[in-house]
Amino acid sequence: MKEVVLALITGMVVGFLFTLFRLPIPAPPALAGIAGIVGVYLGMRLFQWLVLFWK
Repeated sequence: MKEVVLALITGMVVGFLFTLFRLPIPAPPALAGIAGIVGVYLGMRLFQWLVLFWK
C-alpha cells in the first residue's frame, strides 16, 4: 500500500510541476494510458503463468 501512496504523490507532484511550467503532460491520453498500464500488467501475469505451466 505504501508503494501505491508514494506513486500517487509522485504523480501529483509531477502533474503539478508540469502544469506550473506550462509543459505538456508526459503521459498518453487518460484512457489510452490506463489501457497501456493494464496491458503491461496482464502481459507480465501471462508470462508468469506460462512459466509455471511449462515447468
